[in-house]
Amino acid sequence: PHVPGPPAPRMLAELLDEVTARRARRARRTRRGRYLVAAAAVLVIGGPVLAVTATGGDRPAAEAAPPYPTGPAEDAFLHRMAEKVRATDPTTAVSATIGMEPEPWGTDTVLELTNVTGPRKCRLVAVSKTGEEEVVTSWSVPRWGYGVKTSAHPAAAYPLYVHGGAAMARSDIDHFEVRTFDGKRLVSVDA
Repeated sequence: PHVPGPPAPRMLAELLDEVTARRARRARRTRRGRYLVAAAAVLVIGGPVLAVTATGGDRPAAEAAPPYPTGPAEDAFLHRMAEKVRATDPTTAVSATIGMEPEPWGTDTVLELTNVTGPRKCRLVAVSKTGEEEVVTSWSVPRWGYGVKTSAHPAAAYPLYVHGGAAMARSDIDHFEVRTFDGKRLVSVDA
């Protein structure tokens, strides 16, 4: 049997270059694979964490965080609405104050609602002098309510501020009513 001798120096250099190139390609593929695995792990672990953080965790919608000290509706109510009307229903004890501002498109409104308990869904309705009705805005009342001083829930002490608008001109509005979705009137406020 014939045993070959050592390769020529030039052939040896080519073989070593080829082996080095193969190892470098394999290392790049391995590194790329590791990066893909790391990115997938970030998405698998980080995605739900981000979703929980963004949505406030597993807290049900009915137990949302307490309202901001001043939100956009409250800010408009306190600083922009020069005209305000108020009433308290003697039967339900629900109180409503409605801030109004005439606009070219109708009437801008902000409702401040207190002493209303839930859970229930409500709407603010503008009633014209001719009896025409328009829903100005609607909302849900959590079980602890809004502006309920006797509630043990910390968020219940805050009134509800809801921004809305009616297509009616301010001069055409006779009164507003806060009603439940099933039609029960909680309070009526003369405009």
